[in-house]
Amino acid sequence: MDHQTRLMIAVYGKNIKAAYLPFVENLFAQLKRIGFAFAVEEQYLQHLRNQGLHLNCDSYEKFEDVCHSTDVVLSLGGDGTVLEAVTQVREAQIPILGINFGRLGFLANIGKELVQPALEALDAGRYLTDRRSLLQLQSNKHLFDLNFALNEMTIQRKDNSSMITIHTYLNGELLNSYWADGLIISTPTGSTGYSLSCGGPIIFPTSANFVITPVAPHNLNVRPMIVSDDVVLSFEVEGRSKSFLCTLDSRFQTIDDQTQIAVQKAPFEACFIRFDDNSFLSALRNKLNWGVDQRN
Repeated sequence: MDHQTRLMIAVYGKNIKAAYLPFVENLFAQLKRIGFAFAVEEQYLQHLRNQGLHLNCDSYEKFEDVCHSTDVVLSLGGDGTVLEAVTQVREAQIPILGINFGRLGFLANIGKELVQPALEALDAGRYLTDRRSLLQLQSNKHLFDLNFALNEMTIQRKDNSSMITIHTYLNGELLNSYWADGLIISTPTGSTGYSLSCGGPIIFPTSANFVITPVAPHNLNVRPMIVSDDVVLSFEVEGRSKSFLCTLDSRFQTIDDQTQIAVQKAPFEACFIRFDDNSFLSALRNKLNWGVDQRN
């Protein structure tokens, strides 16, 4: 690949521990060695400079300023950082590559020791792109400026209040009134996150479903449920407390019993870069220790 056709990369990250600085420094050295054009998000760049890294490079304050010329977003951090990168990219659907300097995640699944071969494969075009569906929230009150999520939407009790009742409708017909600590509506991508920890199933990323997972339901016969993602799910909440919590991935807002919420598949997707040896199945085996004899 000649220098004229090299990818333009936007680098996004969060504050990191000092122990990871050498790996970040190596990453920028590799970007320059290969010859990528890149710009670093301004707050992250300032953080790295405050940590002692001497970086002379372009920066951007708002992703909208560079999205028209960006080919790849490099997310430096864990899965949470990738979720924030998705909120920057939005409808632009620019591919995201997650580099993880800590424990490997499902989204940020390139380890620090694989930075050089990953960037070289990126430069050579030896990569695939995975498209992931998002969910979109609508409400009778303004809740979120960014009303979509890659992993899940949740409705939960707030503080130490008693259980809540979440009346749940599927295309307008009552599905169930969940008496529980909360309810998770997960995408296939989010099925390996909060939903999984509450007993939900693992869903293959391309399966076009939502997972409805109750959080600590009062009735033990209430189980997680899988529905097609072409439906509209709507919710009304009541409880002794008049305030509840609504979340979209890591973003949250307080709602009350007058708030009506609906969730459906978003009209755009998130796009992720992966390499041949870096599939969803390999992530499952590595993260969940499948095939490992725990007795040895």
